[in-house]
Order: sequence, then structure tokens, then C-alpha cells
Amino acid sequence: MSLRDTLENCGHAVFCPGSVLLPDGLRTNVALVVRGGRFGEIGPVAEVAASNGNLTRVDLPGHLLMPGFIDVHTHLTQSLGKSLVFGEPSEIFRRVWVPLEGSLDERMVYLSAKLAALECLRGGFTTAVDAGTRSADHIDALARAARETGLRSVVGLICNDVHGTAIVPDKASIIAKAANHLAAFAKDPLIHPSLAISIPEAATEAMLRTISTMAGEAGAIFQTHVNEHLVAVERSLVATGRRPLEHLAHIGALGSHVLIAHSTLVTPHELNLLRDSDTAVAYNPMASVWKGNAVAPALQMAALGIRFGLGTDGTRADAFRLMDAAETLQRASIGLATGDSSCGGGWLWLDRATRGAADSSGLASVTGEIRQGLAADFLLVDLDRPEFTPSHDLVWELVRYGNRDQIDAVFTNGRLRLWQGWPVDWDARSLLAEIREAVTDTIANAPIQKIHPDASTFRALGHYR
Repeated sequence: MSLRDTLENCGHAVFCPGSVLLPDGLRTNVALVVRGGRFGEIGPVAEVAASNGNLTRVDLPGHLLMPGFIDVHTHLTQSLGKSLVFGEPSEIFRRVWVPLEGSLDERMVYLSAKLAALECLRGGFTTAVDAGTRSADHIDALARAARETGLRSVVGLICNDVHGTAIVPDKASIIAKAANHLAAFAKDPLIHPSLAISIPEAATEAMLRTISTMAGEAGAIFQTHVNEHLVAVERSLVATGRRPLEHLAHIGALGSHVLIAHSTLVTPHELNLLRDSDTAVAYNPMASVWKGNAVAPALQMAALGIRFGLGTDGTRADAFRLMDAAETLQRASIGLATGDSSCGGGWLWLDRATRGAADSSGLASVTGEIRQGLAADFLLVDLDRPEFTPSHDLVWELVRYGNRDQIDAVFTNGRLRLWQGWPVDWDARSLLAEIREAVTDTIANAPIQKIHPDASTFRALGHYR
């Protein structure tokens, strides 16, 4: 029987990998039990194997078994746009994403979300936090796509009562929908509900406060994009006399249940607000590189004890490259100027892409670590590769040399979902063909406004020789 066949049929098994990434670091000579979708006993190989002799033993001497990565901020219904935003100036959500998402019907929401979920899993993400789709009432299609692929998902429901969605309901309807959303997925094994307001200015103070409180009382997270672009900070100052984070703090909308996306333009005072309120942050380095105004001071946040995880913001779904970008941007923005050669020491980025990401997403009791009782969401990484040979510091090597093509297997809830980049129980290539056939009309029918031409046209302009 091939290794793939063994993994597909080992719902209850003893895994004996060459290395395991445990909460206290990398370990060898460790075996772990996966039973009923969760991690069971973890300990020395001989002891665990002997006490679980009735279970299939899976020896993986050349592999690292590690927690699946968690994308703390993405947009599952933006995958059909992709390179439409390359080279575009900031606030592309106004000209590209809101028009695109608002034009998607139920079928296209489903296809977009399923494509995004596939990309997440291929990139080593076993969990993704979706910030909420602006399409009209198609959350169930998004959840169905995530469930079918096996991607654990925190699914946000946007509750704007001013602007920023395809349809802006009245206050009573928004609150009723929010309550229904929280209840609908309260016990789902893979889908976790969340409430969101796209940006603070898209909702009234009363709605911001109400939705944040509702999420916190339900044990869910409240999401919003804050302090990402200079123009948004200035609009907030004009409208409220306060910067966006200051405004949220003033109205009582921050807290340990809140996940703030970006926080790139933050003052020392606002950093203190994040720390003192125990609010979490999604550090999205690639969003800064591709279309942002600044880089979040993640090292400063870590030093202050501000909780944060790493997010893609829908840029590219490759967890290893995300960690590399997270470290690189801190080195470029802070480390070079201060002579800090460690910039997190490698381990910080691996931690905030797994354990710290789970904590920021409200899922610390569900996933993010190889720990008894947690969901068996994990990766098998092939270490028999040139990039890991010789290996002197595997954590640093994962951050700087890791790639998604080194991932042999992706598991969520103890089930094999992908083998060497492709699903084991559904036809991904048929999905790709269906999307290619449908996407041209979808993009053409969306009122998208692009500023920058495509790469070939830009080259013809002759600005660079």
C-alpha cells in the first residue's frame, strides 16, 4: 500500500514522524495518536506505539509533522480577481473588490470560495479567517465551498449599516441576520461564525458597538479593517476627530474578541490601546508590499505583548512565503535601521503563523498546535529536500527555505485533504475548467475601475528602459 493510500485510510492511527513541532519546540522520537479527528496521546515512540497496538502505525522518518498554518485575514470571494489589482494604488476595495464581490451570484460565490479554499490548502493553510463577502446573502455558498474542501474557516458576516456592501439593510435586519449567523454555525465542526464591519466608517457608532458586543457575547470574533491607508485615517479624523483605532476604543468596540486587520499606520498611543484592550491584529505583510501605505510594527507589537497572527489579505496563499515576507518586512523597516539582525529569531514568525494565529482568530481551544484534545489539523512536510540539507536550524529553514511544494499531506479534523498539492476526494481540475469558462463574463459584468494597465501595456508605454 502506498503512503497516500495509508494516509487516506488512517482515521485512527499512530503517527511516528522524524520530527514533530510541539508547543515547546521541535522534537524527535515522538509519536502521536490521531483519533476521531483529534490529537490523542503524545509521547515517546515506544510508549505510545505499545499502548496503542490496535491502531495503524504510520512511520514517516523523513517528514516533519507540524500544525497547519492559519491565515488570520483573507477574502475567500476575491479569488476571481487576483492580478486585476497588481500595480493598483491603495484602497482597491472601492474600485475593484466591492464592485466585483457585489456582482457575484450564488454560483460564482461558491466557485470563488472553493478556488480560494483550494489555494489555501495547497499553501499549507488548514484554517482561514474570511473577513466577510460583500455579495448579497450568499454566506451559505461560501461555507459549503469551504466545507467541501475541508478548509477550517472563520466566516465573517459583514454588518455595515452605512455603505460598502451590495445591499445595505436596515438596522433591525442587520442585527437579526447577525444573530442567525452566529447560531447557524455555532456547532459546525469546520465553520466558525464571526461578525464584521468592513471599515469603521461603513457603520454608525451604535452598530459598531452592537456588533462587537454581539460577537464577544457569543464567543466569536469581531473583525474590521483599521488604519490601513492614510486616506482612511484622515477621513476618520475629519468625521470623528479621532483616528480609526482611537474611535473604536472611544466607543467601546475593542477587546479580546476583536481582530483588527492591518494596523499599519499606528501611533504609540494606538499601540497602547491595542495592548491595554487585549485586541488582536492581523499582520498582513504582502498587503503592505502590494498595495499598502506602511508596514505594521509587528516587532514592536510582540515586544508590547500585543496579540497578532499572520494574514495574506488574499494576496497569495502560500504560508511559507508569508512567513518569509513577515520577517523580511520587519528587517527592511526596522531591523536594518536599528542593527537588529535577528528580527524575531525565526521562531516568532512560525509561532504567529500557527499558535499565535489561532489565538488571534479565537480558535486557541480548537487548533493551532500539536496538543492532545485539539483538532488534528496538520501538515506532513518532506524534509528529504535540498533546501533542508544539511539542516542546522529547522525553524529558520522553514521560514526562509520552506515552500508549499515541500508539503506532502494536508489534514484537517484528522482527514487527509490534499496529497502533494491536490485533493484526494474531489476533482479540482474540473473546478478550474469551470472557473475559466465563467470568469470572463463575471469580470466583464462587474463595474470594476482599474487605474494601472496590464503589464504588457505598461511595458509599451516605455517608462522604463
